[in-house]
Amino acid sequence: MKLLVTNDDGIASPFLRELVAALCRQGHEVFVVAPRVEQSWVGAAKTRNRPVRSAPADQGLGCPTWIVDGTPSDCVNIALDHLLAGAPDGVISGINVGLNATLGFIIASGTVAGAWEGALHGLPAIAFSQDVSYEAYEHLKSPGGLPDQELLATLAVAAARAAQLGPELLAGTKPRQFLLHNVNFPYPCRPDCAVWRTVPAHTLVPRLFSPQADDGTHRLIFRLGEDVSPSGLRTDRAALAAGCISHTVLDYTCLGLA
Repeated sequence: MKLLVTNDDGIASPFLRELVAALCRQGHEVFVVAPRVEQSWVGAAKTRNRPVRSAPADQGLGCPTWIVDGTPSDCVNIALDHLLAGAPDGVISGINVGLNATLGFIIASGTVAGAWEGALHGLPAIAFSQDVSYEAYEHLKSPGGLPDQELLATLAVAAARAAQLGPELLAGTKPRQFLLHNVNFPYPCRPDCAVWRTVPAHTLVPRLFSPQADDGTHRLIFRLGEDVSPSGLRTDRAALAAGCISHTVLDYTCLGLA
């Protein structure tokens, strides 16, 4: 398949590198267009008040690669309209550093938004995310933070599963549908992890910012939120807690219709 790959953790993310390598090993024609720097938690934002620069860049990924100094949504829009010769078969976003499960995280996710932009262009689209511990997340987001050997082993398995699941899900999705696939890998991820078809957990996520400091600023505080999902609902968060891969179909086709 001809695939456009983006992410929200930036072009230097080892999670992106693992995904691209796994897709290339499967023989797919991969094109990477990713943000210059991390763009987590930006949702579907587009850069409106300044010009956005794109440039080809050899990142050693073994495929045509561009860097965009904007959001994941910028990347996909610019790639599809101006960088790729002809439309790809689908858009893949990820692998994200950390989960993108539950309503609160899905709506805020730049990774999910990158896939959503593909759907808005009429293409099948999928977002991949890898759950990690809070300590690992903080380390990976620090300057020069790299995965340890244990996380690298999980990441290799997740990338291999993504290279298998992604093309299958894209091939089974009709074009011009307002839906996308959201897949979350548990930690650790094993080759025999079962795949659960899930729905987003219903979460309340208050108090995301600190009280005002002396300089008048507030800072984001990471919180998983309170899960208030109805009993018995097979949610993305429940799948990850059970050590399973969560596959949620985010279908906006009938949004707002009775």
